[in-house]
Amino acid sequence: MKKESLGIIDAQYFTFAEPPRRLKLQSGRSLGPVTLAYETYGTLNDKKTNAVLVCHALSGDAHAAGLSPDDKTPGWWDGMIGPGKALDTRQYFVICSNVIGGCKGSTGPSSIDPETGKPYALDFPMITIADMVEAQRNLIDHLGIEKLLCVIGGSMGGMQALQWASAHPDRVLSAIPIATALKHSPQQIAFNEVIRQSIMADPAWRKGYYYEHGQPENGLAVARMIGHITFMSDQSMEKKFSRKLKKENLSFQFTDDFEVEGYLRYRGYNFVKRFDANSYLYITKALDYFDLSGDSFLAEIKKTTVRFLVISFKSDWLYPPYQSQEIVRLLKRKHGYTTYSDLTSTYGHDAFLIEVEDETRLIKNFLAHIPQN
Repeated sequence: MKKESLGIIDAQYFTFAEPPRRLKLQSGRSLGPVTLAYETYGTLNDKKTNAVLVCHALSGDAHAAGLSPDDKTPGWWDGMIGPGKALDTRQYFVICSNVIGGCKGSTGPSSIDPETGKPYALDFPMITIADMVEAQRNLIDHLGIEKLLCVIGGSMGGMQALQWASAHPDRVLSAIPIATALKHSPQQIAFNEVIRQSIMADPAWRKGYYYEHGQPENGLAVARMIGHITFMSDQSMEKKFSRKLKKENLSFQFTDDFEVEGYLRYRGYNFVKRFDANSYLYITKALDYFDLSGDSFLAEIKKTTVRFLVISFKSDWLYPPYQSQEIVRLLKRKHGYTTYSDLTSTYGHDAFLIEVEDETRLIKNFLAHIPQN
């Protein structure tokens, strides 16, 4: 049976931290005013106990479901949010906001600095996952929600879910971190550093102050190509491309002979149209700074009441299953109610966006057993 569409969804905006009550950041600096772009789906019940916060990954945004007013594109997790779907909007009030540091309506390096009247660029303060969550907490307070039924997200969104459960365990009933980690490994940091260097090596980057001149398109495109390789798996690339040629014969020139080369170029240069290079730098750094390993997670709590569903994917080599298993082991030490599933998929890290059927089955069953206080 075809599931009902949410239709056109309009973004909403919440501005807070007006000076002098600026948002205090982990770096010691502060930021304000701060605007968050967000979307909501479904209806908040009278007791305000059915709210689910969806957190997006690195290049995501607030448009998680429904159709955009501009070009009617579906949200990045449209298969998971809506009537009859994993996050059933007949039952739940679903919220998704663009993170601070982003470039899709929330305050970030491309936003205007009220003190100069120009884009912040590299004058924007460094931000962390904890800062992103603290900004979201202000939004949740604004919506009058005392406790979230669930916080859910994949990749960087999973880190935010973990941060919410750790920093605000009294505000969260359950958390679903998907394809994520408690901290980045040296390899994950290394990939992000290569991504950042590819942007900063582009002369058009102009040390971050490029807004009057245009994006460092080549550097950002290469950065996205690198990232996109890590999102896929060897199996998915073999199935999608193998060694197929774009033309009948090899060119014997430095051009995109293979279909996989053309695909990466398309992905890279298409990304330039929708994302800000400085945001990519700031957000990848926030990923690398994230560390809830060991005693950092639920630091003051011996036994957590937050319920967890942890999901990983066997072919994900960017955030491999062992990192999700580390989350589960830590939760067991905190005596947390924890369900873990390592799903079979050939899609690599992208599986959290693609394996809708398996995720739906797990999430629906999990949420059905979370008592709404």
